[in-house]
Amino acid sequence: MSATPVPTPNIGLVIVGDEILSGKRADKHMPKLIELLSTRGLQLSWADYVGDAPARITATLKRAFDSGDIVFSCGGIGATPDDHTRQCAAAALGRPLQLHQQAEALIRERMQDTAREQGVPYEPDRPDNIHRLNMGVFPEGASIIPNPYNKIPGFTVGDVHFVPGFPVMAWPMMEWVLETKYRPLFRQGAYLEKSVIVFGAMEATLTPLMEQIEREHPPVKVFSLPSVDHPTYGRHIDLGVKGAPDQVEPAYRLLLEGLARLGAKLGPELVRS
Repeated sequence: MSATPVPTPNIGLVIVGDEILSGKRADKHMPKLIELLSTRGLQLSWADYVGDAPARITATLKRAFDSGDIVFSCGGIGATPDDHTRQCAAAALGRPLQLHQQAEALIRERMQDTAREQGVPYEPDRPDNIHRLNMGVFPEGASIIPNPYNKIPGFTVGDVHFVPGFPVMAWPMMEWVLETKYRPLFRQGAYLEKSVIVFGAMEATLTPLMEQIEREHPPVKVFSLPSVDHPTYGRHIDLGVKGAPDQVEPAYRLLLEGLARLGAKLGPELVRS
């Protein structure tokens, strides 16, 4: 008897920072996380963007903790006045903040490295060095996420994982979390997306067919992506189904049969896995 597959949880992303909402910086984390997940047969379920407002960050993180989802939070874990994520995570959990011993050791190690690189003595009690230890103050019970770039760690509480806003740090840290904590969930080769370009049809006309497919093949998701100015296909609908390969195939056959009955004009078929 084959083993029962591990259910795939929802995976979410929280992006923290006024600079994203103001347009000063473009978010690069969501496309990268989608890439990291897709290579492992996983998908992003949702994303939240929130500015540097503590009440909103706390509410957003409370939803994340309460969701039971795997969540990555990017940004706001530094030690400047506009960094609120560590404090808001503690508030959302109802836990105190405390200096994490392993984080303290790594931060002190980083400070020693910096002093050595600059050719100056390491002064652990210098006020700016004491202040840097705040980057290791996490909610009680947190564990660290190693930072291969500069050793200043992120942290995890449950299935919510906090990394810096800098891509050069955040991306390898997110990948470490996936590889270390969630390898049993990886589903390489267990996801398939098949669609066909439909010309000249209206979504309202196709909706009954889409509903029929979801009724008869409930594990499969149906999608409809209309475009009015595609450089190759012009006005069209990319209509398809996605899910496990053995479930996608019969659902896709039903889709093509239904489109034939409607007399739809079809273009290329697309396959993504």
